[in-house]
Amino acid sequence: MMTKISLSSGAEALDTAIPPRADTSRPHASGVLLAILATLAALGTLATNILLPSLPSIARDLGIPTSATGAMVSAFFATFAVGQLAVGPLSDRFGRRSIVLGGLAVFLVGSLACALATTLPLLVAGRVVQALGVCAASVLSRAIARDLFEGAALGRVLAFTMVAMAAAPGFSPLLGGALDQTFGWRSAFVAVALFGLAVAAAYALFIGETHHSARTALDARATALGYAQLITDRRFIVPAATTGLITSGLFAMFTASPAVLMDGLGLSSLELGLFFAGTVFVVFGAGMGAPRLAARWGALRVVTTGLVLAFAGGALLTGLVRFGAFSLPVYLLTVSVFLFGMGLTNPLATSLALSPFGARAGLASALIGFLQMAGATAGAVAATATSLPPVMALGWTLTLASAAALALFTPTARR
Repeated sequence: MMTKISLSSGAEALDTAIPPRADTSRPHASGVLLAILATLAALGTLATNILLPSLPSIARDLGIPTSATGAMVSAFFATFAVGQLAVGPLSDRFGRRSIVLGGLAVFLVGSLACALATTLPLLVAGRVVQALGVCAASVLSRAIARDLFEGAALGRVLAFTMVAMAAAPGFSPLLGGALDQTFGWRSAFVAVALFGLAVAAAYALFIGETHHSARTALDARATALGYAQLITDRRFIVPAATTGLITSGLFAMFTASPAVLMDGLGLSSLELGLFFAGTVFVVFGAGMGAPRLAARWGALRVVTTGLVLAFAGGALLTGLVRFGAFSLPVYLLTVSVFLFGMGLTNPLATSLALSPFGARAGLASALIGFLQMAGATAGAVAATATSLPPVMALGWTLTLASAAALALFTPTARR
């Protein structure tokens, strides 16, 4: 049974979760291993964002309003979020290999079903199958990393996978647009199916099973109790909820940016794609620097700094818009400050949440994934479901999400 700890002991556990040196008994994070883990982590966001340029084409082909295609996105996210809660305990019981490969097989079937769909209900059903399969890849990329690494090495690996998750929505609309114009919207589903097949082959050849500790019993009551213990353990819930809150800001930005930049500032679809691609480099710089800064200054201090920067970016955007000083340079600057703060926060906070729970890494990773996907859904809704102008709605979403994360994390970090 996991031990509940006091606020002060939680702070100590968080601060020591990433020591300055990696455990030398653990394997080296080779380029091949990092690439496979990063691809597993990014496959879900790739499968969604690659479709964004094709939504009008899908609507025309199926004879439906473009707004109706939103059901494809919402069904995918909802299934993805809930499915993770089952994948974690299954992998702790049966191992990572069978669940990853089985999930990718399901993802392949769902992708091909989408490619062949002739009505919106069939397309939504295919997206549900896709999400059920790919959620295993996303969850278990973190669990596999925890199986193989700990301490600073784990932080570096998670930083790399986080960059991949940010790169997928950054670059995939460019790829999706090219596929749509050249081969039609169905080609995007064929492309992600082939991508999933290649990832499955690489995983089977170069990684395989990594869960060699005692297998936990598969019992619904025990699983619910395990999740309850994680939720009430500050070593887990403080950094895990922090990542969920900050992730809500990221997806709010992805959701609101087309309206802000295209409708509000007159950018073209190509320029929008280049903007998304450019955000990757901001997150990359922060994510790659975060473990090095943590080794020098401590994970708690770096995460707190990242949260302060994220809040500053959101608050600055909100304030400048409120006083009529909004422009493209203002948007680029303030969003970049937020993204840099997020890039510092997420890999370290994820490592902090996973580090104390190596024996139940699948369960812990699943709950982190659920919190992040719940945050993503909330952020997307918050940025689009109000009567405020899109840029103001985004500014408030970034500000409130980062403020809540800062309020949650800072008391623990100070003790």
